Amino acid sequence: DVALAAAGEAVADWYGGTRLGDGLKAFNDGWGVRGMARGSIVVILSDGWDRGNPEGLATEMRRLRRVANRLIWVNPLKATAGYSPIVRGMAAALPFVDEFVDGHSLASLESLVQVIGGDHGRR
Repeated sequence: DVALAAAGEAVADWYGGTRLGDGLKAFNDGWGVRGMARGSIVVILSDGWDRGNPEGLATEMRRLRRVANRLIWVNPLKATAGYSPIVRGMAAALPFVDEFVDGHSLASLESLVQVIGGDHGRR
C-alpha cells in the first residue's frame, strides 16, 4: 500500500487516463519507420479512454494502418451491455481498426487467437 501510494504521488498523471496517441507516436517514430510494423498484425488492448488529443490519436492510427497488415483492437468494455464506442479515443481510433473484439475475460482473449490467425479483416 505504501509503495502504491508513493508511486501515485511520483507520477503526475497517475489517475489521468492513458495517452494512446503519444504512445503510438513514439512507436511509429521509433519503430514504424524502421519497418518493424510493416506487414505485421498489430494488437492494441485498451478501453479507448484517452486523455490526449483525439486528432493526434487518429493521425497515429492512420500512420500505423499504412504500414501494418491488420489492426486489431481488444476492448475490455465491448462486451458490457449497452456499451457503445463513443469515448473520444475509441471513436478516433475505430475508423482505422480492422477487427474490434471483446477482451473482458480469459475466454475472449483465447478467441483472439482465432481472430489473429483468421483471414477476415485482411487488407
